[in-house]
Amino acid sequence: MGGLADTLTGLRVLDLSSNLAGPLCAMVMAELGADVIKVERAGSGEDTRLLPPRWHDWGTVFIAVNRGKRSLALDLKTDEAREALGRLIEQADVLVESFGPGAAERLGLAPEQVRERNPRIIHVTISAFGDGPIGRTLPGYDALIQAFSGMMDMTGHPGQPPARVAASAVDLSTGLWATVAVLAALRRGEGAHVNAALVDSAFMLQCHQLIGYLATGEPPQRLGSGGPSTAPYEAFQAADGWVVIAGANQAQWERMCPVLGLEGLPHDERFATTIDRVRNREPLRALIAEKVAPEPVQTWIDRLGAVGVGAGRVNNLSEALEHPLVAERGLLVPSDPEGPLHGLAQLRLPIDADGTCLRREPPRLGEHSAQVLAEAGFDGEKIEVLVCARARRVDSGATAG
Repeated sequence: MGGLADTLTGLRVLDLSSNLAGPLCAMVMAELGADVIKVERAGSGEDTRLLPPRWHDWGTVFIAVNRGKRSLALDLKTDEAREALGRLIEQADVLVESFGPGAAERLGLAPEQVRERNPRIIHVTISAFGDGPIGRTLPGYDALIQAFSGMMDMTGHPGQPPARVAASAVDLSTGLWATVAVLAALRRGEGAHVNAALVDSAFMLQCHQLIGYLATGEPPQRLGSGGPSTAPYEAFQAADGWVVIAGANQAQWERMCPVLGLEGLPHDERFATTIDRVRNREPLRALIAEKVAPEPVQTWIDRLGAVGVGAGRVNNLSEALEHPLVAERGLLVPSDPEGPLHGLAQLRLPIDADGTCLRREPPRLGEHSAQVLAEAGFDGEKIEVLVCARARRVDSGATAG
């Protein structure tokens, strides 16, 4: 196919991770051409397969971050399955896992155990708080990390309860940092253990707020839609919706005031400079809100745009997806018309504007078990034992840890 799809051709990746961070890391490698084998629990598979909302019997969270993989269902509570996984580890280039504290050791998948079987492997451990004596004792999900790191405390409106950032930004950014680390290790050409911790990613997402706090000793405040470093830079309610006005610099500030009917404000000492406006953001917000309220959103987009000031409508997700820009960017791509997700569009990778990544649908649970085991060198009888064990788990409704 050429292009990005050739980037990681020949790379074998084992994805034993779950939820968002690890699966995203592995999916990026799959769409760059790697052969990614998703090792799942026999019987139920990865947790997100069943989470709502769903497309028929598919969990949409699973669909979003598991494209292009092959699925191998194993009951890792059995010696036979652990033997099979060990052989796959010996043949793999990358292993991605997100086991909780102690689980990897019980399965023989601690970093030193994996390295003993394959010294050249790049072993990615996705964790919440790292593997230190404190971090390994703490439970971790995206929301807990947002709470711990201060992100939740600074999100929301003044005087209101803290709010979680709706997108799973910590999980997803951790997956991307893990991908960067894998590519760096591949460039070095040596085995490595990468510990991608969600808490590290959370602090990095707040890098400028964090450095600002260290520099001034002043913690970030809840600003609603506002930004900490300039004003006005937030959403205002217009007659038919909300409009974001982004007066990012002094020149824009001076050009916007006459458009808003606030000609005298640039000479008001409370608002003369960016620092002044940030310090007095509440009275500034009130003055602008009063002027914006009577007119529709598009009026302000047109008037402010005419003088080079950024303004935009606050869309809901449906409105955003219907905007012609989404089609112009080719962000949504159709699923395979012969595949199980026919009719459900997919979101392309942000780096794939030219459409050169591989785009294959996510696998059904255990869809490639026999194929993967045969490639690993198991004979038909052994494959039957492993696959039948999986089938028994399905019939019984049991799951493996």
